[in-house]
Amino acid sequence: MDHYEALGVSREASEDEIKKAYRRLARELHPDVNPAEDAQERFKAVTHAYEVLSDPDERRKYDMGGNDPFGGMGGFGFGDIFDTFFGGAQARGPRSRQERGQDALLRVELSLAEVVFGVAKEIEIDTAVLCATCNGSCSQPGSSASTCDVCRGSGMIQRQVRSLLGNVVTSQPCNACRGFGQVIKDPCVDCRGQGRTRARRTLELNIPAGVEDGLRLQLSGQGEVGFAGGPNGDIYVDITVRADDFYSRQADDLHCTVEVPLADAALGARTKIETFDGVLDVQIEPGVQSGDQHTIKNKGVTHLRGHGRGDLVVTFQVVTPTKLDGKQKELFRQLSELRGGEKISMRKHIAGAYSKRKK
Repeated sequence: MDHYEALGVSREASEDEIKKAYRRLARELHPDVNPAEDAQERFKAVTHAYEVLSDPDERRKYDMGGNDPFGGMGGFGFGDIFDTFFGGAQARGPRSRQERGQDALLRVELSLAEVVFGVAKEIEIDTAVLCATCNGSCSQPGSSASTCDVCRGSGMIQRQVRSLLGNVVTSQPCNACRGFGQVIKDPCVDCRGQGRTRARRTLELNIPAGVEDGLRLQLSGQGEVGFAGGPNGDIYVDITVRADDFYSRQADDLHCTVEVPLADAALGARTKIETFDGVLDVQIEPGVQSGDQHTIKNKGVTHLRGHGRGDLVVTFQVVTPTKLDGKQKELFRQLSELRGGEKISMRKHIAGAYSKRKK
């Protein structure tokens, strides 16, 4: 299948569109979510398509050969046709019993504090591991695979058939050994001749500081072991970041809001705020207005690539009291009189009048 068709995107799709399409299909087709056999095959096709199209160089090469008339035939080209009719496939020899293990997709939820500094996590996963009894040979200890009597170890058998071209010799995988060239007569009882068993394994994840919600990490060779002790697949880790009660993230800066009573806003004050670095003192200048900001350097999120951290930006919100008793109202009236009875009026609109002032 064409890689663009596999992902359901056009040939003009952007990198972001390709990434979003892959994420959607991976969640739908992953074996942990969808156990159907056809879903597993589609998952492999979708993953391979994404690996090609997400790499600019590989995508360019693929696009240059995208009009190959045999591109939709699963890689069946002229060489395969000649091999089929004239026995060329026999030169390939028996196929390997080993297969690469499947990839796995994990989802890990992090707190904002874990994102700021990075975190090491241990996760238990159910996966395929190398059979400890046969060590991937698929045979019972003390025995080994024997040469196939039908194909004599070639993995292929030849037949002569009549065709429009006359009598031709065709080659096809041996049915007796399934093309492996060897037969396991005494399979391992623990893994049933597969060379691998299911087990729970503890996976150590070292998640770097600065990761973002939606980021995918790849752990090469950490997936399940392949059939007959074949190479391990990969593990992909999707990162989800929980919303924090007090802080939000903008790029690598952290933002929070501090509510300031009206009297403290007028007179100025000092306050303490809880941060991911501990308790910090914050100075509130006299006359602070709602929307004014105070920036604390290097107290934000650690940069994912590079050194240093973002900033912590504190936004002040002046709180006007809503419930006053008689004495409090009288004090406010006296304050108003002392300030000359300030009048309420419209403010002229000027450029930047509504921009936030930074301190």
